[in-house]
Amino acid sequence: MDTLNYINNGHGLASWLLTKDHKRIALLYLVSITFFFFLGGLFAFMIRLELLTPAGDVLTAENYNKMFTMHGVVMVFFFLIPSIPAVLGNFLIPIMIGAKDLAFPRLNLISWYIYVLGGIFTLVAALSGGVDTGWTFYTPYSTAAANSHVITAALGVFITGFSSILTGLNFIVTIHRMRAPGLTWFRLPLFVWAHYATSLVMILGTPVIAITVLLVAAERVLHMGIFDPALGGDPVLFQHLFWFYSHPAVYIMILPAMGVISEIVQAFARKNVFGYSFIAFSSLAIAIIGFLVWGHHIFVAGQSVYAGMLFSIISYIVAVPSAIKVFNWTATIYRGSISLDSPMLYAFGFLGLFTIGGLTGLFLAAMGLDIHMHDTYFVVAHFHYIMVGGAIMGYLGGLHYWWPKITGKLYSEPAAKLAAGLVFIGFNLTFFPQFLVGYLGMPRRYHMYPPEFQVFNVMSTLGATILSVGYLLPMFYFVHSIFRGKPSPADPWGAKGLEWEVPSPPPTENFAVTPIVTHGTHQYAPSKEVGVV
Repeated sequence: MDTLNYINNGHGLASWLLTKDHKRIALLYLVSITFFFFLGGLFAFMIRLELLTPAGDVLTAENYNKMFTMHGVVMVFFFLIPSIPAVLGNFLIPIMIGAKDLAFPRLNLISWYIYVLGGIFTLVAALSGGVDTGWTFYTPYSTAAANSHVITAALGVFITGFSSILTGLNFIVTIHRMRAPGLTWFRLPLFVWAHYATSLVMILGTPVIAITVLLVAAERVLHMGIFDPALGGDPVLFQHLFWFYSHPAVYIMILPAMGVISEIVQAFARKNVFGYSFIAFSSLAIAIIGFLVWGHHIFVAGQSVYAGMLFSIISYIVAVPSAIKVFNWTATIYRGSISLDSPMLYAFGFLGLFTIGGLTGLFLAAMGLDIHMHDTYFVVAHFHYIMVGGAIMGYLGGLHYWWPKITGKLYSEPAAKLAAGLVFIGFNLTFFPQFLVGYLGMPRRYHMYPPEFQVFNVMSTLGATILSVGYLLPMFYFVHSIFRGKPSPADPWGAKGLEWEVPSPPPTENFAVTPIVTHGTHQYAPSKEVGVV
C-alpha cells in the first residue's frame, strides 16, 4: 500500500481527529511527542549556551531557573514517559498479539486528546513567563516562594497523568483479553511483556503524582497547611509523595526501551533471546521493586539513618533485574550472526550507555557517596545516561526498526548510521564530563560557576551541539522516505513476529483472519546453526 494513500485514506483531517484506529492514533502521538521533544531540546540548548562561560552573561538567574525547569517538565512528562508506549506501543501491541485494535479504541483516542490538553496548559505556562521551581516542583518553592506560573504547569502535568492511566489500562486489558488463539503468556514478544509491566506502574503510580500536584495547587490558592512550614506543613512530605511516583516513573521511561532492545537484539543477532523467561519476569520485578526505593532521593533531607540504610539496600536490589537483562542481551549477541544495521547500532549504544548509567547509580545508592555528590552534576550525568542514553536510544532504535512497517517505506541506511554515530559521540561528549565536574563539586542548577570548571562545560556544550545534529537528521530522512523512499517489503529485516507477517503499512484491521499461533513469536535458528561474527 502506498504510504501517502495510507496517510490520506479517509476524509481528510476529520478522519484523523476522530479515528479509532490504533495505528493512526500512534501517528498522532508521534507528531505531538516530536514537537515536545524539540521544544524541550530548545530549552536544553539555552542551558548549554549559558554554561559555555562561567559568568551568567546570557540568562539571568531567574530565567536560567525557568529554562531548566521547563526543559525537565517538557522532557519528562511530555516526551520520555509517553514516547515509546504511546507511539510504538499503540502501533504494535495489537498487531504483535494478533488483535485488530486495542480493547478500548475510543479511550485510546481520548487519551491522545487529554495528552494534548495537558500539553497546551504547559505551553501556556511557558509562554506566560515559565516556572522557576525545578521540574520536581519542590516545596516551598512551588507553594510559597515561586512567583511563576506553577499552577498552570502543574495542571498540565495533572491532566496528562490521566492519559498515562488510560493508556496503561488499555494495554493491560488488551494483553489479557485479546491475544490470538495459541498466544500464551510465554509466547508473547518481550516488547509486550515490557509494556505490560510499564502499564502496571502507570496505573499504580500516576494517581500519586496527580494528587501531589493537586495538593500543591490547593496550598498555593487556598493557603492550606500541607507542605509549607509557614502554614504548619511539611516540605519533606512532598518529597516522599513526589518520589514515590517519580522513581517508578524512571521505569515507565526505561522499561519500554528495554522491550525494544530485546526485539532488536534478537532480529539482528538472528538468535532467540537468551533466557526469555528471566527477561520477562525481570520486567515485572523492576516494576514491583521500583516502588520501594524512593527514599534514596532524600538521604540528605533529614531521613532516619536506618531508613536510609534500608532504601540503600533495596536500591542495590533493584539493579539486579536490569543487570539480568544486560547479561542476557550480551549472551544473545555472543556467537550471533550480527547485522550492523542502524537499529542494531542504537541497540549497541543503549547497552553501553545504560550500563554506565546503571553503574553510576550504585554510587548514588550509597549514602556516604550520595551526600558528597547530591545536587551536583554527577546526578545530572547519571540521570541522562539512563534517560537519554537509555530511553531515547531505545526510542530511536525502535523507530528505525519499525519505520518500514509503520510507513511502508525504506529510509536512507547510510544517513541513519551517521545519525546513530553522531548521537553516540555527541551524548558521551555532553554528559561524561559532567561526571567529572560533578565529582569535583560543581552544583547543578547554577547559571554561574568557578572558572576552573569551564573546560568541562565547553566540552558539554560542544557535545550537545553534535547531539542535536544527530537528533535532527532522522527527522529529515524519515520525512524524505515518506515521499521518496523505496517501498518496503512486509519484512525488510528478516525478523520474526506477527507484525512482520502483515503488509507494510498494515491494513486498517491488521489481519484479514485472526492468526492462530502454534509457537513462540521469535523462532530464529538454534545457536549451533548460527555463524560466528
